[in-house]
Amino acid sequence: MEGLLILEPKVHGDDRGYFFESYNMRTLETLTGYNTPFVQDNQARSIKNVLRGLHYQNYPVPQAKLIRVLEGRIWDVVVDIRTNSKTYKQWFGIELTAENKLQFLIPHGFAHGYAVLSDTAEVFYKCDNFYDKPSEGGIFYNDPELAIDWKVDLDKAIISEKDLKQPLLRDANNGY
Repeated sequence: MEGLLILEPKVHGDDRGYFFESYNMRTLETLTGYNTPFVQDNQARSIKNVLRGLHYQNYPVPQAKLIRVLEGRIWDVVVDIRTNSKTYKQWFGIELTAENKLQFLIPHGFAHGYAVLSDTAEVFYKCDNFYDKPSEGGIFYNDPELAIDWKVDLDKAIISEKDLKQPLLRDANNGY
């Protein structure tokens, strides 16, 4: 989908362990063609079967995210909510792990969520805008029109009360 980017860092390993550059503004600008000034870092630790999402922020304070996993494994999912996009209402998922060290750049116009596949997972992400409650939006994780495969048994999923009450995409407050 246009705008999504998966980054695979160059990992330098030896008998001591490894080193890699987890973020470089110039590298990201070269890959994306624009400068993404990140202003907020978030980190979450969750147990197996936790499902978080689907979340986004509307204009005037949209939020792009650069996601990576510090510990464990997640199934990371985005939904294109840009009404003028040729991939509107389509979803994309990728497994992010501490081992594969992949990073996922999610631009404005995508709802985001993830399911924890390992016993625990620690997720870290950079945001290009501050959290803004009046701009926040959400979509029900199990919207039948989207038919997302979350890679977890939804009967065992641990979901917040807030996420259980999110609207279907067709009813969401979507300013894209």
